[in-house]
Amino acid sequence: MEIDDKLKDHILESIGEGVFTVDKNFRINFFNKAAEKITGYKREEVLGKFCKRVFRSKLCFTDCPIALALKSAKTIYDFESHILTKESVPKPIKLNSAVLYNEKNEPNGGIITFRDISELATLKKNLRKETQFCGMVGHSKQMREIFELIDEISESDAPVLVYGESGTGKEMIVNAIQAKSNRKDKPFIKINCSVFPENLLASELFGHVKGAFTDAIKDRVGRFELANTGTIFLDEVAEMPLQMQLQLLRVLQEGSFERIGESITRKVDVRVIAATNIDIHQALKNGTFREDLFYRLSVIPIEVPPLRERMDDLIPLVKHFLNKFSLMYKKEINEIEDAALDLLLQYDWPGNIRELENVLEYAFVRTNNTNIISASKLPSVLTSKNGTVFGLREKHSFTESGGEEAKLLALLEKHKWNRTAVAKELGIGRTTLWRKLKKLNLHTI
Repeated sequence: MEIDDKLKDHILESIGEGVFTVDKNFRINFFNKAAEKITGYKREEVLGKFCKRVFRSKLCFTDCPIALALKSAKTIYDFESHILTKESVPKPIKLNSAVLYNEKNEPNGGIITFRDISELATLKKNLRKETQFCGMVGHSKQMREIFELIDEISESDAPVLVYGESGTGKEMIVNAIQAKSNRKDKPFIKINCSVFPENLLASELFGHVKGAFTDAIKDRVGRFELANTGTIFLDEVAEMPLQMQLQLLRVLQEGSFERIGESITRKVDVRVIAATNIDIHQALKNGTFREDLFYRLSVIPIEVPPLRERMDDLIPLVKHFLNKFSLMYKKEINEIEDAALDLLLQYDWPGNIRELENVLEYAFVRTNNTNIISASKLPSVLTSKNGTVFGLREKHSFTESGGEEAKLLALLEKHKWNRTAVAKELGIGRTTLWRKLKKLNLHTI
């Protein structure tokens, strides 16, 4: 059924996201109520004006979202930027943009939907204060070494391969590498290589020309071109088809490629960061991952250890996630009882940090009328029906080389988090122990 213009306008007015459209000259010709609320402008104040003069975002003058959508022939999703409100107050937004076409399939304007993410930005800022490194929490020796390595390679454009189990935080490490690099203000393009079939992946990476294949109705820019002078992140790179691996190897070696269906060789200046969660050595042995590509990508290899091998990080991570959920859900829960913590410490964490976050969120939302999470609020994956630990390793022990924090954690675990017993073994008073725990940000757990 055809939807008339009045109904379309009513739908756009009723949604919570800001929506505006522009004509082919980038003049605003629609502006909904949510856009008025977010920006502070009334509709009549902006209609007919150039959108970049209204929003005054740096993005408008460098990477216009509508121009990017036109260039890539795809809708742009979840693009983060800042705009200036009518009162010239900066406001963070997340937007989607798409090109509008007339009946002749010619571009004649664009549409942008956007939402205010000020609250989310504040949450991120508050959490960042409590993290050690670019939003990451890591007190263990392994993570401190990774943080140090990221600092050391900040001036390099060499390819990086980040590998480790699923849920260990590889993408956060990639983001940190980008944030610390000398290309931090340049384009940063991401693509998951495992979600596209081979023909579409080639188009996504390198672009195509009109008529190259059945659905190629117009020329398209690939992500390597979009990332020119910046960085491209190839997630799940080891799941890329072998033929595509060969094409990627050429880009790494020569900095050149051709769009699908085109014989013109194009040059790009792109820093490549790749990641994978598969067993690299097994993939090399099986022949599913080219050895020459592996060596080209892993000029700087970063192996992210699973959580079970860096349990020194578990308590700081618990504290971090409780703070995060306190801000998200607007209720303060900042403690976890000893029995619950003991279960967390002894569990094997096959899903790593992602699983820990999910477990704590589950317990958090179930906890009411108290600021302490009890063992009974943890999901059943951690305990069997009779209360014994499910997936329990024989015995966890913290590394002896982890410094004062690791030794304190080991003693706390040994004495089932009985602080009096720990203080007695150390030959110090409870007050002195409390000061040590406070210094290490462990006193609230």
